[in-house]
Amino acid sequence: MSSSITEKVRANPKFLELKAKRSRFAWTLMAVVLTVYYVFMAVVAFAPAMMRAPIGAGWTLTIGFPIGAAIIVGAWLTTGLYIRRANGEFEDLTRDIVKEAGK
Repeated sequence: MSSSITEKVRANPKFLELKAKRSRFAWTLMAVVLTVYYVFMAVVAFAPAMMRAPIGAGWTLTIGFPIGAAIIVGAWLTTGLYIRRANGEFEDLTRDIVKEAGK
């Protein structure tokens, strides 16, 4: 890519909008995932009795297992959410930026 095209892209207000939206969204998702994960780890470390309590009377499955599984599934879902937005809104902005830079 030539430096003139690079300068056009960087000067485009849509590029700045794309950078801001993408960064804000990624940081938000990261904060959510890490907060949930570290709260789970803190509960495991400091209140293990809570996590080893059975789900119900006579059950051998503890409450910690489905919570841990939900955290993993939640991480997959947040990844899917980012991919969906990246292939939608972010991709549309990128196309617009490329079109305007090619003019």
